[in-house]
Amino acid sequence: MSEDRRLDVLRAIVEDYVATREPVGSRALVERHSLGVSPATIRNDMAALEESGYIVQPHTSAGRVPTDKGYRLFVDRLATVKPLSAPERRAIETFMQDAADLDDVVDRSVRLLAQLTHQVAVVQYPSLRRTALRHVELVPVGDRHLLVVIITDHGRVEQRTLELAAPLDADVVARLRTRLNVAAAGRRLAELGTVLRDLADDFAPADGPLVRAVVAVVEDTLARESEERVVLAGTANLVRGGGADFARTISPVLEALEEQVVLLRLLTEMAEDESAVSVRIGRETQHEGLVETSFVTTGYGGQDDGGGAGSAVARIGSVGPLRMDYPGTIATVRAVARYLSRILAG
Repeated sequence: MSEDRRLDVLRAIVEDYVATREPVGSRALVERHSLGVSPATIRNDMAALEESGYIVQPHTSAGRVPTDKGYRLFVDRLATVKPLSAPERRAIETFMQDAADLDDVVDRSVRLLAQLTHQVAVVQYPSLRRTALRHVELVPVGDRHLLVVIITDHGRVEQRTLELAAPLDADVVARLRTRLNVAAAGRRLAELGTVLRDLADDFAPADGPLVRAVVAVVEDTLARESEERVVLAGTANLVRGGGADFARTISPVLEALEEQVVLLRLLTEMAEDESAVSVRIGRETQHEGLVETSFVTTGYGGQDDGGGAGSAVARIGSVGPLRMDYPGTIATVRAVARYLSRILAG
């Protein structure tokens, strides 16, 4: 029973420190929380938590603050995630519903998440390597120019224009469009190489240059656009209040957030977690510039609307100080991910 009580004490310390940014003492715990034990017992529990490395006294005569280890235990033992209020849910739906295209969806998502969490929001673009081809449109533009439009199943649109040596035959273009979509639609983009190259066998030799040119531009487009990208919003949220949540200067945090390779590595590693929402705390990020931050992410675009690691096509998340409202951040990240998945699936 003492272990459960000490977990209650730790939970109370985390909640109070998140709310006040002040070290928490035993007297405050007695006054603010109904722990059902004497102040002396709470002091003993705090001593045991400190000895185990879950809390620490920042300076003499101060209360205690959670350590990375303490935050980790708190997050791992979360029984419930703070539900979003009805106005918050309506705000998400209203803000997201009029998005015009993938770029607009991503932009709205990252700005909305930053506004709701008052932290830094991160949205990873769906990678062409993890998405499927929805449609390829071929549009003649004059006698010798052909516009090739590639549309993925998550709304990403890429366009390339071909300049051809011979005049276009509208009937051949229409047949190639049909054959291309029958053969390739619904396939993962990484699987398309052989399918595309076999198309030339279905056409007369005279049409081979056109077919090969279209196949080459599709393959080249997919190769070029497979680079991973992330979008950030809300970096100013970290410096409000003078960056008081960071013992050192905030510069290393901002510099780390500007390095796309750092964020992409973290997102890739967190995508391997089995849990629906992945949380990295402090040194778990394995980057010196982020040791005073936590990173909460979940997948989007999967069949379970952000609930599972394996089916998601990309990730969305929030970066904030260790003194983060973990239940609220987790709930908000999951909610925005669900709306984002729903829009992309529509």
